[in-house]
Amino acid sequence: MGFVPPGAYDRAITVFSPDGRIFQVEYAFEPVRKGTTAIGIACSGGVVLAVEEKPFSILQDTNVAQKLFQIDEHVGAAVAGLMGDARVLVDQARIYAQSNRLTYDEPIDVEILGKRVGDIAQLYTQHAGVRPFGASIIFAGVDKTGSRVFLSEPSGAYWGFKAVAIGAGADTVRPILEKTYKENMSLDEAIMLSLYCLSKVIEGKIESSKVKIAVVPADTKKFRLLRWEEIEKYLKQLDAFKDKVEKK
Repeated sequence: MGFVPPGAYDRAITVFSPDGRIFQVEYAFEPVRKGTTAIGIACSGGVVLAVEEKPFSILQDTNVAQKLFQIDEHVGAAVAGLMGDARVLVDQARIYAQSNRLTYDEPIDVEILGKRVGDIAQLYTQHAGVRPFGASIIFAGVDKTGSRVFLSEPSGAYWGFKAVAIGAGADTVRPILEKTYKENMSLDEAIMLSLYCLSKVIEGKIESSKVKIAVVPADTKKFRLLRWEEIEKYLKQLDAFKDKVEKK
């Protein structure tokens, strides 16, 4: 490739800047940072996925989760960033999970799922004429190794976490998780922790219409979305949980 004018290193996905950066990949993280907050927590009782939902119209059906997806019977995903990009990756994850069942007659490991989606995202960081996916995905589930949470990023990197947050509120939520998280938490405690974290980033009072929660209990290994009345039950306990956490 010929001479690249100074300042033009962000015009193509295949060009490194002199200090080794790929600007288009870095730009792909911006939709994630500006997206609504999503949280994934692994504990002895299973895994929890919680997201902030922002209806863009009063006519929107708030019973339909926009940021939470079931990937397989034992694993779900929460996303932040460009929803169209995220949906394509979620569909690829579902296909790969089903292919694994057909090939090996067993549910896919959550780590393998995170790596596979990371591999797809990485391909879109090195070919001309394409752009990176502007979405990050938290995969959470219970497999033969236990409760697992993995994060796949636009760069193609994937990371394992005990608890993680992405989106606009991630910088606020991360210190709370680092301070409060315990591996031996029950599923109920993990749900309460996720709601407490979301209460710190949601504008106004936290309500069941503003959040969506999915769980995969360690005993059943079955993904399910919590109904709004179940979330209301947990929200009634939030003040007591908040007092307990903030007194420490």
